[in-house]
Amino acid sequence: MNKLQKRDLKHIWHPCSQMKDYVSFPPIPVKEARGPYIITADGQEIIDGISSWWCKSLGHSHPRIRQAVQRQIGKFEHVIMANTCNETLVELSERLCRLMPGLGKVFYADNGSTVVEIAMKMSIQYHAQSGSPKRTKFLSLENGYHGETMLTLAASDCEIYSRPFTPLMTWIPKISDVPYLSGPDSSEWLKMEDAQWKKTENMLDDWSGNISAIIFEPIVQGAGGMLIYSPDFLRRLRKWTKKNNVHLIADEIMTGFGRTGKMLACEHAGIVPDFVCLSKGLTAGWGPMSAVLCSNKVYNAFYSDYSKGESFLHSNTYSGHAISAAAALEAMKIYKDEEIIAKVAKQSCELRRRMEWVASETGALENIRGVGYVVAGDIVNPRTGKPFPPEARTGFKFYQNAVKDGALLRPLGDTICFLPPLNTPSDVLDALAEIAVKALKKVVG
Repeated sequence: MNKLQKRDLKHIWHPCSQMKDYVSFPPIPVKEARGPYIITADGQEIIDGISSWWCKSLGHSHPRIRQAVQRQIGKFEHVIMANTCNETLVELSERLCRLMPGLGKVFYADNGSTVVEIAMKMSIQYHAQSGSPKRTKFLSLENGYHGETMLTLAASDCEIYSRPFTPLMTWIPKISDVPYLSGPDSSEWLKMEDAQWKKTENMLDDWSGNISAIIFEPIVQGAGGMLIYSPDFLRRLRKWTKKNNVHLIADEIMTGFGRTGKMLACEHAGIVPDFVCLSKGLTAGWGPMSAVLCSNKVYNAFYSDYSKGESFLHSNTYSGHAISAAAALEAMKIYKDEEIIAKVAKQSCELRRRMEWVASETGALENIRGVGYVVAGDIVNPRTGKPFPPEARTGFKFYQNAVKDGALLRPLGDTICFLPPLNTPSDVLDALAEIAVKALKKVVG
């Protein structure tokens, strides 16, 4: 362990970690980062195979975004958003509201968890101010993940994050029987089984009178295991919610901005939710920023005389942060100018093919699944075909070996994921797969 690592561990409590692990697996000393690489203090180039928690959609240090950020810093870095406006944020908002016709208003925050909670609060208050005050409940999907504030933990279905806080959480029922698939090549991608939907519909009908909104990650559930489901499920869900005056809240924080081969993953189903939550790829990982898009109908329910108490009074200090807004605006231009979304859609099969090659070379992966630049597989014992026991921490050992060999591939338990920057060159993707094979072989023997 070098001097910097020792200084780090003396004071810093790292996120989503058991700090005792850092004794044997110290933090990576980062000197710089560019393109698909993180460069360490000793000059090692590590492929960022998970886009630094799925946010570096255009890689590190994109020159156009760097220049846009520098221009903004030359003007101002942050001004309170309440009762001010500026050209950068206005243009960004205009572009965001063109992403999904019908959603013409945008509310800004600074992280994904908060913006999902904002949408949930908006939904509750909307119904209270629109003649449906009994609509105070939420539903969400099994295996979903929406953040780590108390309300978003409750909407999630990832016990590893929520278990210690159960006494503080409101109960949010989970929709089961989600039609999971391997990807767009599955027979049920376009149409799920009617009998399977009927089970869901029966549950929804039981709650129809008091649901405010249903929260979901469209098409891909991230932290819950990179699980992929049928777009037809969302089409049917949208039809049911319209019929029953229930909102749909699309958590596009991971899936938005091209990750699945569409600008927004909801496009796979051809639906327009009532709220769309955005972050991560919004700034291409250049700054903490999030946004919720909503309809004029929702907005108008809050538009009234102040004395009536119908204002939406949520606030974030860094709402509309100018530097992040400049990065986001330039990222939006790059997605278009460099045809990023079309390239992801075209190369999606190639990324999945690489994960399938890892599986064939090692015999240690099953349930290969993917859409766009999201590909995953589950580690199994090649001698038995069964999962390793959780206490073996096979995924964590794979992670350690992959970093040593030159790739940042932080798994979800024993699920290996490829979520590289959307503009990663093909030869780098080849190297990523080769490192995954090498690291996995070291672990499974």
